Amino acid sequence: MAEARKRPITITIVCWLYLIVGVLGTGEHYWKFASQRPTMNEAVWITALGAAAVVAGAFMLRREGWARWLALVWMAAHVAISVFHSRQGLLIHSALLLLFSYLFFRRPARIYFSAT
Repeated sequence: MAEARKRPITITIVCWLYLIVGVLGTGEHYWKFASQRPTMNEAVWITALGAAAVVAGAFMLRREGWARWLALVWMAAHVAISVFHSRQGLLIHSALLLLFSYLFFRRPARIYFSAT
């Protein structure tokens, strides 16, 4: 039973990456907003994506299985956004989406997220 409660280190690392990227990424965009004056639509999307990353990271740390789906949707959104930007960004986001999908649904992660 104690084994089921133990969080895999890979999940811990990814959770903290989502938290850090959500906060710092949103902060970076807001810093740029001072000179670029985004549209309201851009500001809303950037805020929503940053908040989604923070929520996904925080709730995965709390063993909420739905949060890993939110994390994957967040990364898939970045894959979609990358289509309109650089090929390098598209490749990196696609590789991360595949890696995180694997990490979130391999056996230790499934056990961690299903433990109550």
